[in-house]
Amino acid sequence: MTEFINYIPILTTLFAIYFVIDIYKHYRYRRTKYLLWWTLGVVTFGLGTLSESINVLFGWSELNLKIWYITGALLGGFPLAQGTVYLLMKRKFADASATIFVSIVFVAAIAVAVSPVNLSEDFDGQLTGKVLSWQWVRLFSPIINLYAFVFLVGGAIYSARRYYSLGQREAPFKGNIFIAIGGLLPGIGGSFARMGYVEMLFITEPVGLFLIYVGYRIIRDDRRRKTTRAAPAA
Repeated sequence: MTEFINYIPILTTLFAIYFVIDIYKHYRYRRTKYLLWWTLGVVTFGLGTLSESINVLFGWSELNLKIWYITGALLGGFPLAQGTVYLLMKRKFADASATIFVSIVFVAAIAVAVSPVNLSEDFDGQLTGKVLSWQWVRLFSPIINLYAFVFLVGGAIYSARRYYSLGQREAPFKGNIFIAIGGLLPGIGGSFARMGYVEMLFITEPVGLFLIYVGYRIIRDDRRRKTTRAAPAA
C-alpha cells in the first residue's frame, strides 16, 4: 500500500496539468488578476507534485528537494489565496499584501536555495525540510501558510456564508464549500509532512486539488449560464 501511495503524486501532476489548461483558458477570456493568481497557484501546485514524482521515479537529489520545498512548503496555497484576495478584497489591500508576501517568499526561497543540506546516516530518501542545515528557513512556511489558510479557506467560507444568507444555496454556495475543504486538505497533509509523514501529503494533495477544481467549475459554469441567459437574443 505504501508503495502505491508514493506514486500518487504522478497522477496528481497529470490532473494539475489538466486543471492549468482549463483555468488558463478562462484567464485568457476574462483577463482578471484573481484568475491569473489562481492559474499560478495551480502551476506551483503541479510543480510541487512533479518534484514528488521525480523523487519517486528517479530518486532523491538536493536540487529536486529544494524545488519541492520552495513550490510546496513555501508557495503551497499562497497564489490561490492571493487570487481570492484579489477577488474579495479592495485592490489596494490586494496589491499591498501581494508585495509583502511575494517578498517574504522570495527571501525564503533564496535562503532555501543556498542552505547546505545535512543527511543523516539513516536518511531514507524522503522529501523533507529536516535535511536543511539552516533550520530557521522552515519558520517562513508557517507564516505564509497561515496567510494562505485565512484567505483561501476563510475566503471560501465567507463567500459560502454570504451566498447562503442571500438565499443562493446551490451553485455559488456549494462551489465555495468544495473550495474551502479542498484548500484545507493539503494544509493538513503538509502538517503531517513536517512531522515526517510525507505519505499523508501525497493522499491529501490530489483530493484537495480535485475539490478545488470541482468548486471552481461549479461557480464558473453557473456564472456562464447566468451570462448566457442575460444576453439579448440576436
